[in-house]
Amino acid sequence: MLVMTDEIPAREKTLLDEFLALDAGDHCRAELIDGEVVVTPPPGGRHERVISRIMEQVYVQSKFRMDMSGHKGLRLPGAGGLPDNHVIPDLVLALRESDLFHPAGSWMPPEGVAMVVEVTSSRPELDRQAKRRVYARAGIPLYLLVDRDKGFVSLFSDPEGENYTELAQPFGKPVSLPEPFGFDLDTGDFD
Repeated sequence: MLVMTDEIPAREKTLLDEFLALDAGDHCRAELIDGEVVVTPPPGGRHERVISRIMEQVYVQSKFRMDMSGHKGLRLPGAGGLPDNHVIPDLVLALRESDLFHPAGSWMPPEGVAMVVEVTSSRPELDRQAKRRVYARAGIPLYLLVDRDKGFVSLFSDPEGENYTELAQPFGKPVSLPEPFGFDLDTGDFD
């Protein structure tokens, strides 16, 4: 359940208002994650290469056609009285037939998202811990984490509370993506 801004205590509402008014510039990504404003620089080439490889495989091999965005903001439930999280995953995937992105504004709710993808960068613990909890709390069915520092790809599924069931494979081993994807993701060139 998303928290409406008029139900948030004054301090948290001020944080949310300041975040929404933030101008991080054209080249930075600003997110609000569990009460912390996180501004990150544009991703490097290695990061974008991994995203490109995932997108290509999804496009070619998925059983269903997918819409994909690397810039879609998600408004997800906050925890413990905190304002809603405003997260921009490296990749958001939804069934094309849902037309999920078309009517959505800058920040859309998570309903209908099939999978989010993160590739670790300057703050890997954020992807490993905070974002995993936020995505699970929102009920996003699949979270794929490409951990470049550890050389592993983790598929988080079956969200319950603030956690998921995890299947981790080292780079080079395929990761079986369940429906609606229904194929083995090749991770051979993720390093």
